[in-house]
Amino acid sequence: MTVEITSTEELRELLGEPTAHAANKERVRLHDLDRQWLAASPFCLVATAGADGSCDVSPKGDPPGFALVLDDTTIALPERPGNRRADGYRNILENPHVGLLFMIPGRSDTLRINGRARLVRDAPWFEELTVKGHRPVLAVLVEIEQIFYHCPKAFLRSQLWKPESWQPEVLPSRARLVKELEAPEKELAELERHYGPDYLRKLYA
Repeated sequence: MTVEITSTEELRELLGEPTAHAANKERVRLHDLDRQWLAASPFCLVATAGADGSCDVSPKGDPPGFALVLDDTTIALPERPGNRRADGYRNILENPHVGLLFMIPGRSDTLRINGRARLVRDAPWFEELTVKGHRPVLAVLVEIEQIFYHCPKAFLRSQLWKPESWQPEVLPSRARLVKELEAPEKELAELERHYGPDYLRKLYA
């Protein structure tokens, strides 16, 4: 039998109350240490939700420091070539609230930023977002409302950064996944060529 939790009271009864440290660690402005973290981070997860409540989480990655700090309460994330679905971008147009999780390889803590986002198609600082000749056609401008560091327990439990725990070969290759689930009409050899060395050369094309 499934027993559902339906109230905050039930939730707190099960989990208990957060410590004073955890409850009060939120800030609304970037500290110099936050700026250092953003300068070192090459990867971020961006969570959005549409007007109807449908959710999306999109990975964003670039050389370390790709999140441009404009001031103590504003950062910008560049667009890079992708699949053009624009799920998260369309959500932002309907609902500006976003959640960002910035990671640094090897670090088990993460920097969380929540705020309100806008899509910008040009600004004087776009030149600073250019990488390998790619000037983004848009950027996500985030006005920070909440910022704090998240504890490392999830990363430690999962052993995410321990190479001895990695088993990438337990699943079919990217080409085989696409062949099975997305493009059965294409030849596997064609897909393997697409996701081979040429794929890396087209990251900013």
